[in-house]
Amino acid sequence: MTRPAKPAPRRASRGGLTPWLFALPALAVYVIFLVYPALSSLWFSFTDWDGLSPGYTITGLENYLALARDPVVATAVRNNVLWTVVTLCVPVLLGLGLALALNGKARAKPVLRLIFYTPAVLPLVSIASIWGWLYDPQDGAINEALRLIGLGFLAQPWLGQDSTALGAVMVPAIWLRAGFPMLLYLAARKGIPEELYEAATVDGAGPWQQFWHVTMPGLRSAHAIVIALSLIDSFKVFDLIYAMTYGGPGTATQVMGTWMYANVFQYYQAGYGTAIAVVVTLAAVAVGIPYVLSQTREAR
Repeated sequence: MTRPAKPAPRRASRGGLTPWLFALPALAVYVIFLVYPALSSLWFSFTDWDGLSPGYTITGLENYLALARDPVVATAVRNNVLWTVVTLCVPVLLGLGLALALNGKARAKPVLRLIFYTPAVLPLVSIASIWGWLYDPQDGAINEALRLIGLGFLAQPWLGQDSTALGAVMVPAIWLRAGFPMLLYLAARKGIPEELYEAATVDGAGPWQQFWHVTMPGLRSAHAIVIALSLIDSFKVFDLIYAMTYGGPGTATQVMGTWMYANVFQYYQAGYGTAIAVVVTLAAVAVGIPYVLSQTREAR
């Protein structure tokens, strides 16, 4: 008896369209809601559009040249740089310290992790309201506490004066941002084999030597992710400052994000505002991508 012939295997289509068909819905959403608005913003940054009128005039690089002459931009850039340095270094170091302190299976540690991570998931409007009440110059908890302990001379309008407004807004920013690095560092710390610490102990390494030679190298990939995300997030800060001070008093807490918003929605200078947005985006990309690439090469 002759065996039935086996069916010929199907040949893969030469065009290879099937993967693209599956990706097409997501790609369409990406183009419509990200690529198109980004390109539109780039185009309007070369115009004098007011954000409402159907017509506008192409002004070329005038909006970008005006940035260099704008004194508020100089203040906003300085505040952005200071904000980036403080809200990058302090939350990352706090997150690392909390992750190392709360690593383990003790009963209280999961509860403490939840407590420290909770601010990261709270709505920013709620955070702004809570800290705005704490900073209230008359009935705020901070000034009341200072008066109760005999330090009433330190009570002041924290958000109402140039010398303390920016620092006062940084405090809740640090409070809500420390939880995310803590979570990532906790996950990375659990990936370090305990045998490495046992071997280091046998070799006579103390806690400090183990931290530098075992823990820190083991957290290298987490460092890259935490610092890159924190850096980009610090560059595009807007919501917390706007909710607490609106960029004031005066221009004391003005950053590029709040100044962009003011130009687009308050002064009706959408062309100039989108130019600010383009500059902020390019700055974040210019700083973030090289750092990520350098860390990726080191990991390899």
